[in-house]
Amino acid sequence: METTGVPADRRRKKNIRTAFLLLLGVLLFFTFFSNTLQSLTLPKVTTVKPQTKSLEFTLEGSGKLTPVSEAKLLNASGWKVRQVLVKEGDRVTKGQTLIRYDSQAAEAELKDEVAALDKQKIAQQTLQDQFIQTYAEGDELQIRKARREIEAGKVDQVTQARKIAGLRERLTAQQQLTAPFDGVVTQVNAIAGMLSAGEADLVLSSSSKGYQFGFTADAELLSSLGVTLGEQLEVQVHPAQGQQARSLQGKVAEIKDAQARTDSASAEEDGRVEQIAQKNVFIVLNEESLKGGEQVQIKLKKPSREDGLLVSNKVIHQLGERSYIYKIEEQRGALGNTFIAREVTIRSSTTNGIDSIIQTDNLYEDELIILESSEPLQDGNRVRLQ
Repeated sequence: METTGVPADRRRKKNIRTAFLLLLGVLLFFTFFSNTLQSLTLPKVTTVKPQTKSLEFTLEGSGKLTPVSEAKLLNASGWKVRQVLVKEGDRVTKGQTLIRYDSQAAEAELKDEVAALDKQKIAQQTLQDQFIQTYAEGDELQIRKARREIEAGKVDQVTQARKIAGLRERLTAQQQLTAPFDGVVTQVNAIAGMLSAGEADLVLSSSSKGYQFGFTADAELLSSLGVTLGEQLEVQVHPAQGQQARSLQGKVAEIKDAQARTDSASAEEDGRVEQIAQKNVFIVLNEESLKGGEQVQIKLKKPSREDGLLVSNKVIHQLGERSYIYKIEEQRGALGNTFIAREVTIRSSTTNGIDSIIQTDNLYEDELIILESSEPLQDGNRVRLQ
């Protein structure tokens, strides 16, 4: 009886052990399964690691070259245009004739006035002959009268001569349009045979003062790059189609305040509208081959003076005046590791508009930073890594 009881007891213990292991397996299965289900409901995040390096600042600007100084040359006479001697893009020298006008009417008027002066001279001779005769007759009253008529005739001749001189001066000055300085013809509005249409017949730019273009940039970026008045910068000049672009040296001629722009990223983050100070930058190029109208661009790159933790601006969040990021805190456990989003306050930062070097108290290069999240996060939220 004892021998038959031993195997039965062993079988019972084996069954109990099997049942226990099976129950333990079921519990472990449901524990892992519930954890898996729970993890699937957690916010899914994408992470990146910060890098210790310098921040690269890039300044880009483009525009079209326009004359620093130009003159709008008008048709002061109002006469018809007889001949246009230049075209847009021509280089001209000071005193060169640009346009000739039809001065026939003025020339005819001048001839009439000269003829009138000749008649006055003849009439004056007649008065002098009459004075001689009157003087011989001895009539004192008539003598005084004859003298007054002679003096009046002299005054008329002086007046007429002055009028003729003015007409000649006007004819000389207005029968043609000349260049007031060395330059390039940038616009021609005059048409042969037509009257001027109330605008400048010709626009002339000064060669000696060069050409300029302007663009707008963030004031902080200009400060970080150290862009100052008088600095020489390399400018890419793109002439007409089919011609190869070339590099020329330009000089920063003016930096002035511009209207601030709104930072759309901060507005989307917390509804706070941040105004970013702007500057208008004007660069002058002085090169004889330039004519104006060329497309130009500038691209200046310069690294920051010091290295630091470099992160994308996409990882930075704003709440009022406070900036922060979320890093991943890993907690190890028997049933698997959990990942917690921890808020890290940024004490200071420097940005180029795309990336930033940040200063914090508890962030290191080998730690993970949350770049994107499927849901809004708060400090201490559990997350799952993508």
